Amino acid sequence: MAEIIQRDGTWTFDGETLRLVPGRDKGVSVLRKALGELTVPLRALAGVSFEQGRKSGRLRLRLRDGADPLLQATGGKLTEGTDPYQLTVESDRYGVAEYFVDEVRNALLLEQVPSSACTAYVLSGPSVPLSVSAGDGTASFDGEHVRLEWNWKTEDAKASAGTRLLALADITAVEWQPALGLENGCLRFVVRSSPTKAPPKYDPNSIELWGFKKDPLMALVAAAVQARLPHPGAGPAPKELTAQAPPAPAPEPAPAAAATEDDHDALLRRLRELGELHGAGILTDEEFAAAKQAVLKRL
Repeated sequence: MAEIIQRDGTWTFDGETLRLVPGRDKGVSVLRKALGELTVPLRALAGVSFEQGRKSGRLRLRLRDGADPLLQATGGKLTEGTDPYQLTVESDRYGVAEYFVDEVRNALLLEQVPSSACTAYVLSGPSVPLSVSAGDGTASFDGEHVRLEWNWKTEDAKASAGTRLLALADITAVEWQPALGLENGCLRFVVRSSPTKAPPKYDPNSIELWGFKKDPLMALVAAAVQARLPHPGAGPAPKELTAQAPPAPAPEPAPAAAATEDDHDALLRRLRELGELHGAGILTDEEFAAAKQAVLKRL
């Protein structure tokens, strides 16, 4: 068990799952507070790092591409303050942060979690129904329909079309863009029946964002919709597999003793692999010793 408690939040790792709880400090972003506690399986991770600074450091989790609909929808545009997979660490807890990183890295090595892209979402995304008001309108999503309603700040040409109701089946993509400098942001839905390249200010399928405090909350709507769209990494099923076929028989459970022997052999093979990685210079002495110790504990 590894745990680090900070004003910015609390991260806990039990060897299989990371539990990320945002802090209650006033500096914690509205997006992280709205997301609440996140449970991240080890298989969703591609890596972890810790960066030291003069006054504070930063823990960062790097998720596998396609593991989280929130990161898929926001396209790497979340700032450090709004990214739920980053934690500000005070200087007197640098040692704890480094220990946390070692524990997660050792688990990734031991479990041989691939860093390749996922073909299905590992995290489920925000729960529905949800509704967010920001910029020139309100976006609501109930799991089947997106509802866009306008306020008094909406451009007349867009508001004149009235409230928009978009069926999930008609949405082919969702885009979230924060306001940067003089450029306004947006939450845009690409609709099969009415594609448009109009600026968000005039696009009836977009909410225009101006850089105010609640703007990041629109990423929740984007993530909830993204989680229910076809995964970008999942290719079309082969035609021969789409035909009806009798289900494959379930494999018979192996005897408990055989499973124990298989686990033992797998751990021995892992020890040999770690030795080869160390001999090749891929693992440092410290990384090899830590990973070796973790394997030995399982024997």
